[in-house]
Amino acid sequence: MGAPDWLTARPIAHRGLHDKARGIVENMPGAIQAAVAANFSIEVDIQLTADGEAMVHHDDELGRLTEGSGALLTKTAAELRQVTFKNTTEKMMSLADLCALVAGRVPLVIEVKTHFDGDRRLVTRMAEVLSAYDGPAAGMSFDPDQVMALRDLLPSRPRGIVAQRHYTEAEWPKTTAAQRREMTHLRHLPRTRPHFVSYRVNDLPAIAPWIAKNLFGCNLLSWTVRTPEQRARSEKYAEQMTFEGFRPGLDA
Repeated sequence: MGAPDWLTARPIAHRGLHDKARGIVENMPGAIQAAVAANFSIEVDIQLTADGEAMVHHDDELGRLTEGSGALLTKTAAELRQVTFKNTTEKMMSLADLCALVAGRVPLVIEVKTHFDGDRRLVTRMAEVLSAYDGPAAGMSFDPDQVMALRDLLPSRPRGIVAQRHYTEAEWPKTTAAQRREMTHLRHLPRTRPHFVSYRVNDLPAIAPWIAKNLFGCNLLSWTVRTPEQRARSEKYAEQMTFEGFRPGLDA
């Protein structure tokens, strides 16, 4: 049960084609526009707001790359749309804003950020937005429960699991021991049935993604490729890479 060919047809720009040295910050409109101009697919993250909107942002809280502070989950979409990225005039987008900006020109790979609490509101809003979007778009998450939500609420869209080899309590404090066991070795595959697996490049090769690809028919992506060594590893074991810090086809 693989994904459409467009998922693996071109490299995927991690959080857009960002370059902080040039004032282009990850997940901001300029990073999206740069990726579209270069004809790369785009990976972005979405977070839930207090009023149920899906905003394009990686971190749970403001402050690392943006002005302001506080958890996104405690703020409304209207408040977050006024948040600017540091040293820029650009502001945070909603998923609907992102779709309007991309307008189907390149594929979107949308990571659903999660608190591992079974809350489906973010995927519900994602389904509402994508129901009016004609462009190629896939959803994915580290959280098997969110992948199940993608399966239930967006059955016509490709869905994937983001994964790595090991999950520790220190690195994944929001998860239970049972959740970490299920995530390890992709034990959830019989119930999540993803179309693709996006696997940590430094953990390749591994038995779990091999099983996903060869027994379950999943496509295999890698994340996040930054070095020539990682690129070579991805080319050997994965069908496409999620990259940052260089431009495939231009940079060696």
